Amino acid sequence: MDRIRSLFKKREDEQEYAPLTDESGFLDESRHEDEHALPFSWIEYGIFVWLGIAMLWAWNMFLAAAPYFQTRFQESDWILQNFQSAVISVSTVMNLTAMIILTNIQVTASYPFRINIALYINVGVFSLLTISTRLFLDTPPTHYLWFLLSMVALTSYGAGLMQNGAFAFAASFGRPEYMQAIMAGQGVAGVLPPVTQIISVLVAPPRESTNAAPGEVDDGTGTAAFIYFLTAVAISVIAALAFIPLVRRHNQIVEARMIEEMASSFNSVEEAERAARKNVSVFTLFKKLHWFASAVFVCFAVTMFFPVFTPKILSATPPAEADALLKPAAFIPLAFFCWNLGDLGGRAGALVLPFRERPFVLFVISVARVLFIPLYALCNLHGNGGVIDSDVFYLLLVQFPFGLTNGWLASNCMMASSEWVEEGEREAAGGFMGLCLVAGLTFGSLLSFTASGV
Repeated sequence: MDRIRSLFKKREDEQEYAPLTDESGFLDESRHEDEHALPFSWIEYGIFVWLGIAMLWAWNMFLAAAPYFQTRFQESDWILQNFQSAVISVSTVMNLTAMIILTNIQVTASYPFRINIALYINVGVFSLLTISTRLFLDTPPTHYLWFLLSMVALTSYGAGLMQNGAFAFAASFGRPEYMQAIMAGQGVAGVLPPVTQIISVLVAPPRESTNAAPGEVDDGTGTAAFIYFLTAVAISVIAALAFIPLVRRHNQIVEARMIEEMASSFNSVEEAERAARKNVSVFTLFKKLHWFASAVFVCFAVTMFFPVFTPKILSATPPAEADALLKPAAFIPLAFFCWNLGDLGGRAGALVLPFRERPFVLFVISVARVLFIPLYALCNLHGNGGVIDSDVFYLLLVQFPFGLTNGWLASNCMMASSEWVEEGEREAAGGFMGLCLVAGLTFGSLLSFTASGV
């Protein structure tokens, strides 16, 4: 037993970077507060939640608008079959590229500037997409595909700016709760689109067939896409406005530190802030945060299998006996909702049930989540019957806990990034953990193609 216990204890060489703990081995928040610790603010927490929503809302709108894109590409079978893979590939590659570049630009970085630029990009991109649902509807599928992929590339670059900037900016406050707030906002952005889709299907069930001519966009589908894209514009605009007081608060904090420590040496807030930063290499950050970085990478790599299986699993209730909620048009969004609800619960739970003092255990849990993947094979794949023919098993024992563990694990890892490094390294650590998150998503999205033929 002593050997087993020793595996879960921090190694001696990790003590240099470990946060202060009390005698029980848990985080002692009172001892860990440094001289620049800030009081917790629910207003600031709420703004970070909204930034998290804006961070992923754009991507979720692309997923929600898939039926609309199908109508735009119906004249080309090849594009119709491959546009989703093209969107995913362009998105993940561009996002990861942006994160790698931005992570290596630390000392001169203006994280508020990166966040604002990302929000402005989203406003511009989704304004164009909103307009495209009403104008240029006769554009050839090939031309529209290039337009769509260009919009995806710009949005993904903006997402890289947002992820790097927001995580680093939140870490600079020295409050792990603000990092968790961003993660919670991302969870909210995942929950709302499937809810909207379920409601729209129940209120206006899809027609069994369509009389639309080739190239003609169904009015209902076009209106839904118009609403999706316009909502994304509104989310980004509100986030940009809400971010203004947060930047002012951040500047006040830096100004206070200037007065206290180095008022005579610097002429501006930005100059003082950059001087307080350390130029930390990725290797140094990985050395300090290797278990957390590895855990968040593996966590999201494993998670990317769930979008592959979810659209292929149907309700165990026979179609003739199924009500509207159990038909594929509503049941598939319901499955996405259950996963995202678990994810949101896990992200919120990390604030109530933190577990950041045993990084190796978090890494083990991230690897153990692989066990969820075979459970999908027990469900009703393609409506051919499942080994366990139960919607309760699928929704509550597979989807929900898979999402729950994702949210809880990822939030704990991201929150820990500001606790296991020095104060001047917090922003760099936040950006580095964001890079690991995106790298996990990219690797997982490519790896998930191995299961695409299931």
